[in-house]
Amino acid sequence: MSTFLDKLKAKWEENKFICIGLDNGEFEFDKSIIDQTHDLVCAYKPNAAFYKEAELQKTVDYIKSNHPDIPIILDAKRGDIGNTNEAYVKAIFDDLGADAVTVHPYLGKESLGPFLKRADKGIFVLVKTSNPGAGEFQDLEVGDRLLYQVVAEHVKNWGSNLGVVVGATYPEELKKVREIVGDMPILVPGIGAQGGNLKAVIKNGLNSQKQGLIISSSRGIIFAENPREATQNLHLQIQEVLKNV
Repeated sequence: MSTFLDKLKAKWEENKFICIGLDNGEFEFDKSIIDQTHDLVCAYKPNAAFYKEAELQKTVDYIKSNHPDIPIILDAKRGDIGNTNEAYVKAIFDDLGADAVTVHPYLGKESLGPFLKRADKGIFVLVKTSNPGAGEFQDLEVGDRLLYQVVAEHVKNWGSNLGVVVGATYPEELKKVREIVGDMPILVPGIGAQGGNLKAVIKNGLNSQKQGLIISSSRGIIFAENPREATQNLHLQIQEVLKNV
């Protein structure tokens, strides 16, 4: 069985870097988006906050049944004490069937142990988020570094199934994180409605293989008048930038 990273690398080899954030919460809506865009993406990212359980399960099952080569990243931002995380792992990976999940690092590596043990899955740790107030804690000075940099340094050594989340709205911070984490996958939300700079993201975020990025757009695609056209346009923009890096 292919691991999350196997699926992701296969998409990168096809020069596919777009992750569509599914933030509507309705299966029929999601089905329409998936049907229009599946040949252009490297992943789908349903946001757990918008879904009733049944609708989320239908969306995940539809992707797995019709496009099993496309990894599914559940945007859930989980993170709690160990036994609670055990329950989250079962619910997200075993029951729902997601390939990857977003988590926060505040409770430390020990608490995330249940996630880290799942080497077949992807674990994306929040490092520098895309919201305007991200710096309130993430930019606090810790010795001669900032907190988000310290988190990235820790995550780098936590396991082979790790990735990090860095918002497209902070391209200079993205560059610093890439320098810290090496070739690790970076999930980059904030392209589109949040105004992230695509050229800066690609220039600052590619790894040594000119891959490594999962460029996520949600509202800019799913609520576009023509979602396929919006996805195609973003795909072409990415390809154009890649020619010059």
